[in-house]
Amino acid sequence: MFGKTQKIHFVGIGGIGMSGMAELLHCLGFEISGSDMRSSERTEHLLSIGIKVFTGHDSENIGNCDVLVYSSAVNSENSEVKFGKDMGIPVIRRAEMLGELMKLKKISIGVSGTHGKTTTSSLLGIILEDAKVNPTLVIGGIVNKFNTNAISGSGDIIVVEADEFDKTFLQLSPTYSIINNLDLEHLDCYKNIEELQSSFIAFANSVPFYGKVAVCIDHKNTREILSNIKRPIATFGFHKDANYRAKNLKYNQLKTNFDLYNNNEFITEIILNIPGIHNVQNALGAIVIADELNIPIENIRDGLSQYSGVRRRFQVIDELSCGTILIDDYAHHPTEVAATLSSAKKGWDNRIISIFQPHLYSRTRDFYKDFADAFIQSDIAIFTDIYPAREKRIEGVNTELIINELKKIGHSNIIYIPNKVNIPKKVKEIYKKGDLIITMGAGDIWRQIKKISKEISI
Repeated sequence: MFGKTQKIHFVGIGGIGMSGMAELLHCLGFEISGSDMRSSERTEHLLSIGIKVFTGHDSENIGNCDVLVYSSAVNSENSEVKFGKDMGIPVIRRAEMLGELMKLKKISIGVSGTHGKTTTSSLLGIILEDAKVNPTLVIGGIVNKFNTNAISGSGDIIVVEADEFDKTFLQLSPTYSIINNLDLEHLDCYKNIEELQSSFIAFANSVPFYGKVAVCIDHKNTREILSNIKRPIATFGFHKDANYRAKNLKYNQLKTNFDLYNNNEFITEIILNIPGIHNVQNALGAIVIADELNIPIENIRDGLSQYSGVRRRFQVIDELSCGTILIDDYAHHPTEVAATLSSAKKGWDNRIISIFQPHLYSRTRDFYKDFADAFIQSDIAIFTDIYPAREKRIEGVNTELIINELKKIGHSNIIYIPNKVNIPKKVKEIYKKGDLIITMGAGDIWRQIKKISKEISI
């Protein structure tokens, strides 16, 4: 596949995207090694399947590898990256390796959008599995049905997430692409919404003339780029002009039902085991490409009905005998927070306690007003300190920016707990039987939800 390349080293192998690629290449017979700053569930999994993983970065980790792959979270001053360059080893970004992987199969599908990439990719993967086309998947979340984020299939189709961060998706040229939505995000990479739209236009036009681009037109920012896409387009959403449209939505806790229409012709009823309007849009994106691939509607419908979700996407962690339900979600952008809370309100009549760990100082600075608007849906809003991830502290930026704005717009039930380890005891003090308790954030807040469950069960 890569000529004489046999030994591949991943710097930042514990990341969800990097670990998926490493696992897929391992399954394909390559000799894989990697390093990460700390041990994690993902690195332990890679170790368990025979991949050599080092904790901490050191030039000695690379050995005699043929190529070194690094993630967006790793900077050019990393000791392994610098050593690789000094030794003349090819040093490439994750997206370049992903682009090479996509060439493995005759048909490649790149799923893009500010939100919903993981869910849409996994929904499409389940449909293709049900149709027995044996797809290959490389996505950014652990699919519950597969218990992994990478599947090495024997068929002709590969499905990957096309991430707009750092413009990495511009190194991909899929046969088909999906654009779920387009919100201002990653302001460390994009100056404004126009620059972000330009990148999505370039990504859409990287599809060959015989491919197709599926675009959700429920969003103003995606509708505005349609005229600049020079490839065949299929639209989807709730919009009256959408080619693939959902009507007659019904919600019941985790279930969402809707009627599927194609060019105003009723096709079938779709049953999803995940809640929310945004997941109907995600499902529609998957349906468009599945239909383009001539997957029978029976497989599309049955695959979607069997879908059991992705880890950390409205994941029910525990259901207590008192009726309290504990949920964990990856939401870290205001649009995602609003969608998660809206799903909870539409599916249940219960009181909602949200627990949020902001992710990145820059995102908090740029969107604190939008976060406040989203959390107005919570009955009780609990906040903890910012998870910095790859960033250094920004003076004057803290969680209280969100809290103060939320107070301004009229929310009166807000609790600030700087140290997240104190959250479980506080929740025990305030919760009532039947509450929905939801942790949200892209950091490590997920570690608290089981501790909360244990605390309130005592």
